[in-house]
Amino acid sequence: MSAKRSLHIEAKCNPDEVRRAAEIAEDFAQGEDWPLKVVFQVKLALEEVMMNVVSYAHEDGDNHQIDLDLVSDAEALTIEISDDGQPFDPLTDAPSPDLQASLEDRHVGGLGVHLVRTMMDEVHYRRERGRNLLTLVKLRDG
Repeated sequence: MSAKRSLHIEAKCNPDEVRRAAEIAEDFAQGEDWPLKVVFQVKLALEEVMMNVVSYAHEDGDNHQIDLDLVSDAEALTIEISDDGQPFDPLTDAPSPDLQASLEDRHVGGLGVHLVRTMMDEVHYRRERGRNLLTLVKLRDG
């Protein structure tokens, strides 16, 4: 596979749409012959990021949309996740989990962003025109 292929997915801001969008992204990656491990990591990262948007980005319900733009080429799968929620940079605004603490002493939450950062080869955030834009890059051989 040498040509770039792209896919745009629009999802309403609710859990059912998150699952639907993640399945569409999974089908896209599988259709591009991405290794199963990579497909699993991409789907998990997408679900985590999108569920955070659903859970925390808006105070007025699910009348918002999450946009996904996927680009696949011979080397990488790049995913841009865009939402109009409150400004939130998961790279700097999310607390780092204390992985050394015992389970009883750990705070609830916080592992999702850590997992996304660990599973993806690159993660970038920017705020543009009132939207959060999170870019995830996963190398084919990653």
